[in-house]
Amino acid sequence: MSRYWFEPVDLDRLNALNERDMISRLGLVYTRIEDGMLEAEFEIDERTRQPFGLLHGGVSCAVSESMGSIAANLCVDRKKQVCVGVDINASHLRGASSGRVVARCTPIRVGRGTQVWQTDLYDADNRHLCVSRLTVAVIAAGEK
Repeated sequence: MSRYWFEPVDLDRLNALNERDMISRLGLVYTRIEDGMLEAEFEIDERTRQPFGLLHGGVSCAVSESMGSIAANLCVDRKKQVCVGVDINASHLRGASSGRVVARCTPIRVGRGTQVWQTDLYDADNRHLCVSRLTVAVIAAGEK
């Protein structure tokens, strides 16, 4: 029994969700799921670098927003509720110009009306690249 997820979920289902949106263009692939934790990976390449050759801060935010939104929505009965982002902040801690990035999303608070999810990005040497916090509102389905 999951403490966080409303229903069972697997990596194939998560990756299928990404096939139809912007995040798939960045090469993000979910690689691990545990109760209250999602992990994904992507490559720093021409899709994810800014003009000066470093991992684009907007990519870090897009990854954090996507992972936090997915995680939040996994916690509710989607027939009754949906989670929508209301605030995101990110601290870019270190630059990186190539290699694999691991993104790990974990809950700070999962409440009935608000959820807060933290996403940490690490390089292949486990150096912290970015920490981001996403706040979502839990609203009635169809209210968007």
